Amino acid sequence: MPVLELIANGLVFSSIIVLGSVGLSLVYSIADFANFAHGDTMTVGAYSALVAFGFVGGVGGAVLGLPVGFFLALCVGIAAAALVAIVTEKLIYEPLDVGSLGLLITSIGIAFIYRGVIQMGFSADATRFGVPPLRPIEALVPYGVRITEHDVAIVITAIVLVVGLHVLLQYTDLGRKMRAMADNPELARVSGIRTDRIRLWTWVIGAGLAGAGGVFLGLFNNLSPRMGFNLLLLVFAAVILGGIGSVYGAMLGGFLIGMIRQLTPILSDLGSVLPLVPDTFGIPIGIEYAEAIVFLIMVAVLLVRPSGIAGEAS
Repeated sequence: MPVLELIANGLVFSSIIVLGSVGLSLVYSIADFANFAHGDTMTVGAYSALVAFGFVGGVGGAVLGLPVGFFLALCVGIAAAALVAIVTEKLIYEPLDVGSLGLLITSIGIAFIYRGVIQMGFSADATRFGVPPLRPIEALVPYGVRITEHDVAIVITAIVLVVGLHVLLQYTDLGRKMRAMADNPELARVSGIRTDRIRLWTWVIGAGLAGAGGVFLGLFNNLSPRMGFNLLLLVFAAVILGGIGSVYGAMLGGFLIGMIRQLTPILSDLGSVLPLVPDTFGIPIGIEYAEAIVFLIMVAVLLVRPSGIAGEAS
């Protein structure tokens, strides 16, 4: 497979990982626990969008090969994931007084509940959005890149969402309060910040981004009740690699993790990529070992920098 195509696929997959990892990092920095239900929140967003697409998929017009109805369904998926996260926070997490470890274990149970409900409603079989498949973009085929307009739509939409989050965090009153609460919750509280409201908005934004990531994952591959759970370890790896609790670190970690995973096939064909190396040289490792390589590199980085790439040393 051409290197440029692997890089292009890496950009698409990284966009999905970034959306998941930023949401997880946001929730961790404010709610102070690792939410293992985050991957299944992505699944909730994807299936909610699937249902919505059945009603609005025929809305006219198209953008980058996707009907306008798909973007309406995307908004529904984002809203549904946020709503489910708020209900879970209010009914389950907030009343519990069990500490971070107890909340972590509780979130594992919540993940099973999300998945079970989806499986009861849609079965365990994989499905897809009813979006007609596209041919690769003709202008890129001569360069060995076979991506479709759908892939471009995933990257562009993810960039818009991430830039929107950056603007919110840096230039709005809500963002400044979120950063203050993430740095020191007690100081934020005595300073007059309504921390309960900030915590709620954090759940909305974090789960909303997860929902968007789930919808794009369903478009990139397909939808199944385990799709978010299967991606969860890579999302956690991105958050840890970037620096736990650092939103911008999660962006960088998500990008690196996605690229490393998709570029793994290069290892078996290094001779054709590296100069001064025989063409037949390569490390015979298939794509099935990509996730193991991702975690190996993550561990190697953490041995050098335990706080992660963008994390602050304790």
